[in-house]
Amino acid sequence: MAALIMVRPGRDWQSSGGLFDWTLEYLIPRLSDEATAEWMRTVVEENLGSLWIPDLPSKTQTEIYALLREDFLRTAEKELSPAAVVELEQLIALTY
Repeated sequence: MAALIMVRPGRDWQSSGGLFDWTLEYLIPRLSDEATAEWMRTVVEENLGSLWIPDLPSKTQTEIYALLREDFLRTAEKELSPAAVVELEQLIALTY
């Protein structure tokens, strides 16, 4: 199943459902906004397959971009295939 993250207006990232879930599962425990984290858990559990970051509170958007730019890639390199890491690099580039 394909999945989509709308990173910014006009900038979206498509991936496999598994890589999408891995990305959200990385973010969930690191978010300070518990309501957003809980909503993301629902997205993963219900296989909803999309996340629209621009719909989230401004502070949460900023936090997500920072999380994706920091240790996200190092964690991915330890846990995922090189091909998956390349896809995640594309996601990170969309946050700028």
